[in-house]
Amino acid sequence: MSNEPIPLSSQDITQTEIDAVVGVLRGDRLALGPHMQAFEAACAKRAGRKYGISVNSGTSGLHLCVRALGISDGDEVITTPFSFVATTNCVLFERGKPVFVDIDPETYQLDPNAIEAAITPKTKALLPVEVFGNTAHFDAYEAIANKHHLAMIEDCCEALGGVLNDRPAGNFGDCGCFAFYPNKQITTGEGGMIVTDREDIRDLCLSLRNQGRATDAWLSHARMGYNYRMSEITAVIGEIQISRLGEILAKRRAAAMKYDQALAGLVEKGLLHLPPMQQREQASWFVYVIRLADNYTADDRDAVMAGLQEQNIGCNCYFTPIHYQPYIRELLGTKEGDYPITEKIAARTIALPFFANITEAQVGRVAETLEELLSER
Repeated sequence: MSNEPIPLSSQDITQTEIDAVVGVLRGDRLALGPHMQAFEAACAKRAGRKYGISVNSGTSGLHLCVRALGISDGDEVITTPFSFVATTNCVLFERGKPVFVDIDPETYQLDPNAIEAAITPKTKALLPVEVFGNTAHFDAYEAIANKHHLAMIEDCCEALGGVLNDRPAGNFGDCGCFAFYPNKQITTGEGGMIVTDREDIRDLCLSLRNQGRATDAWLSHARMGYNYRMSEITAVIGEIQISRLGEILAKRRAAAMKYDQALAGLVEKGLLHLPPMQQREQASWFVYVIRLADNYTADDRDAVMAGLQEQNIGCNCYFTPIHYQPYIRELLGTKEGDYPITEKIAARTIALPFFANITEAQVGRVAETLEELLSER
C-alpha cells in the first residue's frame, strides 16, 4: 500500500483564480473595490438574501452579527457546545453569556426540544450552527426564535450551498455568516460573509467592519469599529470560487459517496457510523466525520487517529466540546458531564481526509487502514 501523504483537507484552486489574482495585483485597487462588491452580491444571491457584507473571517462576521443585534452585558445567547470555539467567542467578545444546550444524537445539531427549557428572561438570541454543513432543524430554530421574540444568528460557516426545504443555508433568522477558510467548500484563504435582509444590520456591519465609518468620508468615524475588511485579492478569489460552487459541491458530494461505499462494510459490522447528513446526495459537504461505535472509548479513538497518522493519513477529532476548553470552564463554570450527548459523540468522532479532488484510491486506502486499526481493538 502506498505511503504517500493524504492531507486532511486541500483547496480546489484553478488557473482561473490565479490569473484573477494577478489581474488585481496589476490593477490600481486592492481594497474596497468592485470584486468585493461582486462577491458580496453573489453570496447574498446564493443565500436568498438582499445583502452581503464581506469581512476578513467567519469569526469577524459572527462578531459583527452579535454587535448588530445589540447583544451585550449579561445577555444570554443559546448555542451549541459541539462547534468551533468562534461560535462562543463571538458572544463573549461583547460580554454576553453563552448558554449551551445539548445536541440531537441523530443530527449532531442543537436539540430543538431542549431549547425552550433554556430560555429565560435574559435570553436575547439563538445562535445555532450548521455542523459539518448539515441544515437539519433550522426551520424549527427559526420558529422557536419567532415564538419567543428572540433574534437568531445562523452560523452557516460550514454550510454554503446547503438547502433545507428549498431554503438555502444563510436564509434563516435575522442574519447568517459564511466562512472561507481553506478547508471550506469554497475558499478565499481567509474571509467571511454576513448575509441578511435587514438594512439596519447591513448598515451597521458596513460601518463596524471599516473602523466605524458611517459615511464615505475616510476620516469620519461615527462609532468605535474594527478593521475587518476583505481585500480585493481575497474577494476576487471568492468571486471565481463561488462561480464554481456547483462544480465544487458536485465533486465533494461524489467524494462523500465514495466514502459511504468504501465504509459500508464497517458500518454493517457495527464498527462505526457514517456522517449524519440528511439528503446526502444533495448536501453541502464540509468535512467527512465518522463516529466510532459506542463500545469504543475516547482512548480507542485517539489510538485509531494515531494509527492513521502513522500511515501518513490526515485526521482530526471534530469537535472537542467547547465546554471542555480551559478558559470556558473558568469563565462559565462548565464541567465534564454537563452535556452528555455532546460528550459521548465528541469522544468518538474522527474527521477523515476530505476534499473535492480526493481520489478513489485515497479513499480506499483510508478505509482499508481504518478496518485494520479497528480490527486490532
